[in-house]
Amino acid sequence: MLRVPVISKNNLPLMPTKSSRARRWIEEGKAVGALDDLGQFYVQLIESASDNQTQPIAVGIDPGKLFTGIGVQSSRFTLWTAHLELPFKRVKERMDNRRLMRRGRRGRRINRQLPFNCRAHRQKRFSNRKRSKLAPSIKANRQLEIRVVSELCKIYPITDIYFEYIKADVDLTSGRKAAKSGSGFSAVMVGQKWAIEQLSKFARVHTRFGWQTSNLRKHLGLEKSKNKAEKSPKSHANDGIALACFRFLDYLPFHTANSHGHEWQGKVTLTSAIFVVVKRPPISRRQLHLMLPYQGGIRRKYGGTTTEFSLRKGDLVNSSKGIGYVSGQTKKQISVSDANWKRLGQIASSKVTLIRRSTGLIVS
Repeated sequence: MLRVPVISKNNLPLMPTKSSRARRWIEEGKAVGALDDLGQFYVQLIESASDNQTQPIAVGIDPGKLFTGIGVQSSRFTLWTAHLELPFKRVKERMDNRRLMRRGRRGRRINRQLPFNCRAHRQKRFSNRKRSKLAPSIKANRQLEIRVVSELCKIYPITDIYFEYIKADVDLTSGRKAAKSGSGFSAVMVGQKWAIEQLSKFARVHTRFGWQTSNLRKHLGLEKSKNKAEKSPKSHANDGIALACFRFLDYLPFHTANSHGHEWQGKVTLTSAIFVVVKRPPISRRQLHLMLPYQGGIRRKYGGTTTEFSLRKGDLVNSSKGIGYVSGQTKKQISVSDANWKRLGQIASSKVTLIRRSTGLIVS
């Protein structure tokens, strides 16, 4: 049975309740329903709650390079699962393009007819050889995970966060050996260390290795898909649930008169739960001009979230071609795209109505 999140009139998260009870509260005027930025329905009490006591609820995060699995689990119910499509490739490509554009601007600015020591070379502003520097592509991945957890903490009384930890001597972004062999240093490890520091602001953070997650997932009977891009709980969300279950299960030694060893101790119940796919809208940041000029050396502006109409890119709208997201504009029309950012059509602005302002997330 699905559970509905509950928050108090002071915006404090309480224990989730049955959907039938939530409907009754709304009908009796004791609560109002709303949607959070993850598209999840919850109820907020109008009156003071009779009991503010909560039970442990854990979040499991299985981070990856292209996809991440997240699960929310209590001792009796699986509350929420998600498959995150990370922006790694898009950010990396845009950083490469930005580097090319900057290099082109510098080349056009420098007068190469002058002697080298008289040219207008810009001095470096900072040292880019610091080992603690966090790669933008990895930071964007971790920021999406942190954003999702922050939204969950608003409607669930999260007590623990379990993060799958990676030890790597190889920089997974480039495949090259790390700067110092055997030190365990890589951009991935720098990113997860930063993410753990940020997550610790919400709840206690615990780390587990991948082999520990695999053992518990097999013990719980959760399936694992070999296709990592598959948009189903089997790809990554089940790993998130397994990580969250570490709050209620532990692999401990036992001794009897006839044998000894280790076994899983504790109790947790897995149930059906909401499954969603979360990603960021691939909106380009505002640029002064396009990469290549038109005829006559003219470059038009590119990117940004604003339009000439009352809508912004990423807004959820209703149009004659169906419900979708604002993805661009022409002089008199608005481009509307689906959750996969495939264009539904270019529609006159008079035929497009706003449903919800952009939250910076696409949830399907």
